[in-house]
Amino acid sequence: MLTRQMLTRRGFAGIASCALCTITGFAATDASAQTPPAATPGVTRKILSQADGPTPGYVTLIVDIEIEAGVTIGRHTHPGIESAYMLEGGFDLPIEGQPTKSFKPGDAVVIPANTPHAGGKNGDKKSHIVSTYIVEKGKPLASPA
Repeated sequence: MLTRQMLTRRGFAGIASCALCTITGFAATDASAQTPPAATPGVTRKILSQADGPTPGYVTLIVDIEIEAGVTIGRHTHPGIESAYMLEGGFDLPIEGQPTKSFKPGDAVVIPANTPHAGGKNGDKKSHIVSTYIVEKGKPLASPA
């Protein structure tokens, strides 16, 4: 069985992405994670999978996210890691402590826990992302930074 310490050494505290930014205000608890967060203009989300773990006190979510053309995502953080894969569209992805990345189809990104990031210059095409979040239960999925 993996322990929290083992996961930390393997980079547990190192995954998150701008797609997660779109889930601002979403509490990752057993009850609330089953229901999508309140609507954000230009952003739709669908929880594809949810499971407790990988350790007690955490929940893993796989979320399908669509961001309409021209919508920007404000600077925010997550109480865990996000790993995202861009299916279509794209935007600039500034992650604190890293150079801004042009996130485009076929790209994957990992954003560390509690690391401020955002999404901008979403162009004239809808962006479609699948993100996996491993976050602490009982904390908002995203908070303004």
